[in-house]
Amino acid sequence: MHDDNLSRADLSRDELGLETLAIRAGHLRGGEQEHGEPIYTTSSFVYGSAAEAAAKFGGDEAGNIYSRFTNPTVRFFEERLAAMEGGERCVATSSGMAAIMSTVLALLEAGDEIVASRSIFGSSVSLFTKYFGKLGITTRFVELGDLEAWRAAITPSTKLLFAETPSNPLSEIGDIKALAALAHEHDAWLAIDNCFCTPALQRPLTLGADIVIHSATKYLDGQGRTLGGAVVGSSALMEEVFGVVRTCGPCLSPFNAWVFLKGLETLNIRMEAHCARALELAHWLEAHPAVERVHYSGLESHPQHALAKAQQKAFGAVLGVVIKGGREGAWSVIDATRILSITGNLGDVKTTITHPATTTHGRLSDEQKAAAGIVDGMVRIAVGLEDLDDIKRDLALGLDRLAHVAQ
Repeated sequence: MHDDNLSRADLSRDELGLETLAIRAGHLRGGEQEHGEPIYTTSSFVYGSAAEAAAKFGGDEAGNIYSRFTNPTVRFFEERLAAMEGGERCVATSSGMAAIMSTVLALLEAGDEIVASRSIFGSSVSLFTKYFGKLGITTRFVELGDLEAWRAAITPSTKLLFAETPSNPLSEIGDIKALAALAHEHDAWLAIDNCFCTPALQRPLTLGADIVIHSATKYLDGQGRTLGGAVVGSSALMEEVFGVVRTCGPCLSPFNAWVFLKGLETLNIRMEAHCARALELAHWLEAHPAVERVHYSGLESHPQHALAKAQQKAFGAVLGVVIKGGREGAWSVIDATRILSITGNLGDVKTTITHPATTTHGRLSDEQKAAAGIVDGMVRIAVGLEDLDDIKRDLALGLDRLAHVAQ
């Protein structure tokens, strides 16, 4: 029987391009010889005998047990994403936040410490400080690009270094190779949130990271349809993460896994289109008189442009744009749009716009916002796949009016 699961086929996944893996990896065809991956909407699985059930529940025989932790459609997604990231194993979760939570619960315990970038998602900050803090796990926050600050924050109790690169929404870049070397020098793991780049643009494991975390909700889906997350790494580390998902239950539904499989098939071509539009829009915005600054690593004005160019295939599609006039100016630009979607989500074919200081990072204190560079005049634009001239005209409705008032 011919199958599409490249990890089981004669042709190694290491011999194939990312575009091929995104379409072919992970699918083991069943007896119906289906061309597309089926959705296994079942909570449980049956066995031919009591002995077979005992062998599978006991781990002596591979097979499906219960869809909380063994479901074929979810496994297809896990194997495909692991192949694309160059990891040994992937564990899918119910959301990106669940992926972070499962990783920390699996690998750390009371008394352990985390060193994390200040420039991470607002909910991630709350998770580290409030909820992991209740478990006796301490987090220290440092500047993403300051390697000496990372080094100074590490203690003998540090077990995990955690960073988003590029960051949200300032597009700050962390040197993954340098952070990996620092982590391993101190017997710690490095986890990289690869949500903004995806494996189409950046593969942290090949740069030395131990763990890659995804909010699959974003670009892996690509159309804002459903929620999910994933953790990728070595088989040994992922077995621990799998144990948390199995026992605590932050699992991915089969339908959502199927949606992500379809998203992965077009990931590479979508990211190329997203990045091309974002770069042109960044140049246009940088020249607009109502704009103070554009945070985007694809611009040569970005202080870490060279590093981004070295470790990424392209620069992503998220822009942090500081509008003149503070919050009033930012809100006026947002409210003037007629095409762009005012929403906190990103990674969609639809361009989205939001005000981070009062939405995605709104629960942070003023001090935390200042440390993360979240100013009142900033809007975050996640560039979609509409006609770029239409996106520009929509933004110009507010920007041109603001520039005219300022004259």
